[in-house]
Amino acid sequence: MEDAVLQCTRLRKRFGGLFAVDGVDLSLLKGAISLIIGPNGSGKSSLINLISGFYIPDEGRIMLNGWDITTLPSHERFRIGIFRSFQNAQLFPSLTVLQNLIMAAGPLRGEKILSAILGRDWPAEEERLAKKAFRVIELLGLAHLSDQPASNLSGGQMKLVELGRAIMSGAQIVLLDEPTAGLNPVIAEKILQYIKTVASDFGITFLIVEHRLDLAMKYVDNVYAMFGGRIIAEGKPEYILSLPEVIESYLGERQA
Repeated sequence: MEDAVLQCTRLRKRFGGLFAVDGVDLSLLKGAISLIIGPNGSGKSSLINLISGFYIPDEGRIMLNGWDITTLPSHERFRIGIFRSFQNAQLFPSLTVLQNLIMAAGPLRGEKILSAILGRDWPAEEERLAKKAFRVIELLGLAHLSDQPASNLSGGQMKLVELGRAIMSGAQIVLLDEPTAGLNPVIAEKILQYIKTVASDFGITFLIVEHRLDLAMKYVDNVYAMFGGRIIAEGKPEYILSLPEVIESYLGERQA
């Protein structure tokens, strides 16, 4: 697909005699929000781990903007624009909201000894990043918490700060694993609304693993349904929810 930011082709990952991911093809478009659904053990998190570089596939290819990143380690994928979040937000608890966002932009030139001694423009760089961070904080409704340490935040607020860190990092693609886990429906919906805003305003591509379909389906552009390590269906939310094989896979989990 020519306008795909990221493409996965025939990805396979085996653990012992079991394929956690078995021949997956997937394409992510710029600024689109894609959702991966499926019962527990269907391969959703393993696929996220392959795309983020925490796992290396046994077979298949992962392409980012036409560049083969299949064997690139996770820290290098972060550097080139793939941001991975986890169910529990990974923040610096003693740093403020503002500091957490600025840190996500990477090392400042002023933090490098030689540049600090020889260069005169690093304070301007810090000022630029601070201004950007304040814009992101305003966008995410966190202005009243900018000087609060992350340890004082609620679970939902931590999720928003992590979303802000993704923006500050310059991410092209954000991989979210259960972004509404543990949140009440009102806060969960607010998180999804902010994700939609960020995708639209910044052109960031999202791939989300989420079980709360009643909430998530309203905010996504495309859905991949997984079962047994394979993609069993792909399409618009309303289409996916109408498919008997998708319904059966969820019902099977609930009855097990």
